[in-house]
Amino acid sequence: MNNNDIFKKLRVALQLRDDQIVEILELVDFIMSRGEIGNLFRNEDHPNFMECGDQVLRNFLNGLVIHLRGTKENPKNAMEVIKQNQAVVKKNNAETRTKNEQSAAKAKPDFARTNSKPNEAKPKTNFKKKPFNPKDKKPAPKIPIVEKVTFKNGKK
Repeated sequence: MNNNDIFKKLRVALQLRDDQIVEILELVDFIMSRGEIGNLFRNEDHPNFMECGDQVLRNFLNGLVIHLRGTKENPKNAMEVIKQNQAVVKKNNAETRTKNEQSAAKAKPDFARTNSKPNEAKPKTNFKKKPFNPKDKKPAPKIPIVEKVTFKNGKK
C-alpha cells in the first residue's frame, strides 16, 4: 500500500472534498492546488497521475490533526467536525440532485405547455384521437431464424 492509497482511504473515510483538503494543507502552510490534489487520486496508468510523496502525506496528516482537534488555544471535538462535514456533503448531494432533476426537466419537452395565449381559440382538427388500448396493437409475426428441416436417413 502506497501513500496514494492511504490518502484516498482517508479522503473517503472522512468524506473530504478537494477544496477541504486544500484548506487542511493550508493549516500547516503547505500550499497545493486542487488540480495537483486531483492528480494524486487518479489511476496509476493515467497520464496526469502524480505519486504522493512522504512530505505531502505528512503535511496532510499534521493539518488533519489541527482540523479535527483544533489548537491548544481553541480545541475542537473531532466527532462534531466530522458530523459537520457529513452534513455539508449531504447538502451538496441534495443540491446537485435537484439541479440534475431541473436540467432533466428542461431537456424533456412539456407537451401540456403551449406558447399560445389562454384566451386564443385553438385550431380545430377533423379527426378524433382514439384512446390507447394495448389489445388493439398486434404483435409483429416472428421470423424463424433457422428453417425447419426434416432429415430422411432411411429410418421410419
